[in-house]
Amino acid sequence: MSKQAKRKQKPQLIHWRLYVVVGFVCLLFTSLVGRAAYIQIIEPEKLRHESDMRTLRTTSNEVHRGMITDRNGEMLAVSVPVKAVYADPKVVHDRNGFADMRRWQALADVLHEPKEKILARVQSNPKKRFTYLKRQVTPAVAEYIKQLKLPGVYLKAESRRYYPTSEISAQLVGLTNIDDVGIEGIENTYNDWLTGTPTKHKVRKSRDGHVVERLDTVQTGESSNDLVLSIDQRIQQLAYREIKRATEINQATSASIVVLDVHTGEVLAMANTPSYNPNSRDNLQSYRMRNRALTDAYEPGSTIKPFVVAAALEAGTIKEDQIFKTHPGRVRIGGKIVRDGRNYGDMSLGDVLVHSSNVGMTQIALSMPVQELLGYYQAMGLGNYSGINLPGESAGLIHDRRRWSDFERATLSFGYALTVTPLQIARMYAMLGSGGVLYPSSILKLKKAPEGDQVISPEVARSVMQMLIGVTEPGGTAKKAHIDGYPVAGKTGTARKAVAGGYGEDYVALFAGVAPVHNPRLAMVVVVNEPKGDRYYGGDVAAPVFAKVMSGALQMLNVEPISAREKVQLAGNVRRGE
Repeated sequence: MSKQAKRKQKPQLIHWRLYVVVGFVCLLFTSLVGRAAYIQIIEPEKLRHESDMRTLRTTSNEVHRGMITDRNGEMLAVSVPVKAVYADPKVVHDRNGFADMRRWQALADVLHEPKEKILARVQSNPKKRFTYLKRQVTPAVAEYIKQLKLPGVYLKAESRRYYPTSEISAQLVGLTNIDDVGIEGIENTYNDWLTGTPTKHKVRKSRDGHVVERLDTVQTGESSNDLVLSIDQRIQQLAYREIKRATEINQATSASIVVLDVHTGEVLAMANTPSYNPNSRDNLQSYRMRNRALTDAYEPGSTIKPFVVAAALEAGTIKEDQIFKTHPGRVRIGGKIVRDGRNYGDMSLGDVLVHSSNVGMTQIALSMPVQELLGYYQAMGLGNYSGINLPGESAGLIHDRRRWSDFERATLSFGYALTVTPLQIARMYAMLGSGGVLYPSSILKLKKAPEGDQVISPEVARSVMQMLIGVTEPGGTAKKAHIDGYPVAGKTGTARKAVAGGYGEDYVALFAGVAPVHNPRLAMVVVVNEPKGDRYYGGDVAAPVFAKVMSGALQMLNVEPISAREKVQLAGNVRRGE
């Protein structure tokens, strides 16, 4: 082999390939620099915006509705945490969520819904992004659903209103709808006060959903507020129990009871039958949800008579020691006859009230101008709102006529030709107990007594109360309202219910009063609507309820019974009044 063949050959440099590679690298580098310059200098906001769209979120804190409590802190309404179950149909379809139908059957079973109904919501529109499957499920049910691991099925926190006292305070407290908005009672009236607004924050989240940076506060929220009612739940429970029993025993259509503090106008109890359970929203009936103590107006019957006497005494048209001749137990007025239960003969002013004489009351009513009597009625709260500020309150009805016949004037004195609510009657009797001062009614606990209106003089109020003591004593019309140790000033009422063209066969039985007379503390009215059977008088139907509730309430409030000395003094005052 020749030397030249064995000599090592040197590689030849191919210039054009090198130029191509170098040129390509330079072009790539120039493109990257140009793109970076474009992004960083010329138009940086676009990618920032796209980044923010992927990472910036607005979050809000959860705000529960405020609590409602009674005056002693007992809970009447409270919000409890629950979960809402919802689905994203698009995610369900994209992730093949219908592969295992046993999981959907389990979901349907725990939600107590037909499987077909749930599937229809998810399958009806595969592009839909949201649909509720069930709201307000318990945490235990929510945890079970979480374990099912259904793709596209999620849980969302919300709250549900719970009412510990159930039907006892149902019409008064009211209820909320499924979105936690008050729709009845106090929940409705004070909805804005009880409802808070969440604070909204702008945050940056990572890919896995965790907050990595808090940027700004978008909206400052407000905390929800609690509400303290004037109600004493102990008295409320006692009152509801007794009127429910009376409703059942007498087979009545409905019944109402109102208990007021005579010195402040605060409502310590307000209950109605029939009632309902606000924790069970199935088959709610509107007639059970009505707060009849506010909304229903009745002719008050003889419960109005003490205030006719008070008006006449205040006007000076009669005297305390005046004798009224009622023989022979009836009187003809304008072609119509006003009757008493029997012939009482000559009667004192106190006897007219104790025996509920219509003939005697007719004489008292005709002794004063009808407009003056109506003026006193209105000053005592009839035909006006009570100030309680609850929805649906009725003002009652007092006719405003130019001309009144003598018979119509007579009927005004024993509780016909006008309508009043149970709350209005309770206010009037509270006015007697407060020395003639009429206070606005309050369903909220007050820090101090409000300013009231002096409707009648303290002397007249005290005198009428002493006359009413005999109503619950032997010989009176309401012996069943008597309470040992606590003298009661009260009055029965039995009014025939009006129908088209006159009066029907149904009655309203009432009893209203103040106790104890020597140290007035509570005013109460009991109204039993349409009792069936032979017992339909206020003294038989309403008076026993009054005695049980008033006796229990006074003991709960630690009101001392009358002492022997006070009893003797009170008896002396009653004799002087007679």
